[in-house]
Amino acid sequence: MKRSRLLSTLLASALIPSFACAQETVKSNQPAENAANPEMAKLAKALAGDWNTSESMVKSEFFPNGGSRHGRSHIGLVAGGTSLFAEFHSNGSAGKLDGLYVIWWDKPADIYRLFVCFNDLQSPCKLRGTAHWEGDTFVNDYEEMVDGKLTKCRDSFIHITSTSHSLVAAMDAGDGTMKTLITTTSTRR
Repeated sequence: MKRSRLLSTLLASALIPSFACAQETVKSNQPAENAANPEMAKLAKALAGDWNTSESMVKSEFFPNGGSRHGRSHIGLVAGGTSLFAEFHSNGSAGKLDGLYVIWWDKPADIYRLFVCFNDLQSPCKLRGTAHWEGDTFVNDYEEMVDGKLTKCRDSFIHITSTSHSLVAAMDAGDGTMKTLITTTSTRR
């Protein structure tokens, strides 16, 4: 049961950039100037839009045969530019994944916060660590229970351009190094 929850979380994290378009009528790339602060403007400039996604799962204990999924996502500013909302849908050999996330800037703490929901019936929604920029990479650090042990995980948005970006979902390999489990590539529709 814990592996199933972790698997859902990892699968969804890999799809963070692959959020499917729930409403085609919403603008696909809201301008950064609609953001409520510079931190949200930077995030919207990097991730806002409508995307086609392709996921690749590395062979591991979570994906014994590897796997893949393809889907769509929509990401945009909401709530007066104070939050970035993403919705995604995908399917493939790794199974169906539906979800959303919300990222906002917590000014007093000087960090981004995340809230996520996935199609996991046992634990669909939760706060998910914190995020920050490391140069041109947007990083979400969080922890998950794996085999009864709290394990460090990291989702990194890398190679961000105006037409694409990738998300690498990784987990502590047990020796302090991060092992890539899922790579998702998003290309602008």
